[in-house]
Amino acid sequence: MAILTQIKRAPAPGSGGRNGLGLQLLLPQDCFLCTAPAGATLLCPACAGDLPRLDGPACPICALPTTDGAVCGACLRKAPHFDATQACFRYAFPVDRLVQALKYRHDLAIAHFLAEALLQLPTADAAAADLLVALPLSERRLAARGFNQAVELARPLARQLGIPLLTTGYARSLDTPPQASLPWKERQKNISGAFECGMDLRGKHVIVIDDVMTTGATLDEFARTLKKHGARRVSNRVVARALRDV
Repeated sequence: MAILTQIKRAPAPGSGGRNGLGLQLLLPQDCFLCTAPAGATLLCPACAGDLPRLDGPACPICALPTTDGAVCGACLRKAPHFDATQACFRYAFPVDRLVQALKYRHDLAIAHFLAEALLQLPTADAAAADLLVALPLSERRLAARGFNQAVELARPLARQLGIPLLTTGYARSLDTPPQASLPWKERQKNISGAFECGMDLRGKHVIVIDDVMTTGATLDEFARTLKKHGARRVSNRVVARALRDV
């Protein structure tokens, strides 16, 4: 069934949780987007096929589409502190609805679905990684939301890839205005100095997990912090990449 413009209401917070997730994924269910039968998966085949995947050639550093897979002009002009980025989807409908439902409704079935998409990305870079980290939230935002969606995405990856996931030893120490509320050019200044790290990362290849990469300013500042503490290489794995017209 074609994707509808209205997304189905998610389960109420607390109705699923980790214990309910396994049962939810085993029982036949309706598609989260269009309510057609979806079997034991989150989306029906038609809606899953309509997701805006980033399958074409892209900049290996920031994952923006390029004509031949070469490094894009922006990364050539000013190389970010991270070394590579992989993204599953373009941040557009209905991926934006899935991400928002995960973040604001704590729907762990969506986290499982999106983590599976992350696992479909090429694994050559991940095979050489030493550890996974999830982009941290500020204390205020974490308290308001009750969880960090990046951690929920990272847990299945850590299990499947056999890479340790660290959720402590680093933090977002500054509670800055949301990046989405700022013009593109102001986001780097807004996020400057926002992270701290207490780990010795000398010689380590670190993979950072997050839901959405927009300008890359937040991931760039986090990578700068990790490299300041010795990280040899920082790679990003994100569910969705926003393009300039988003």
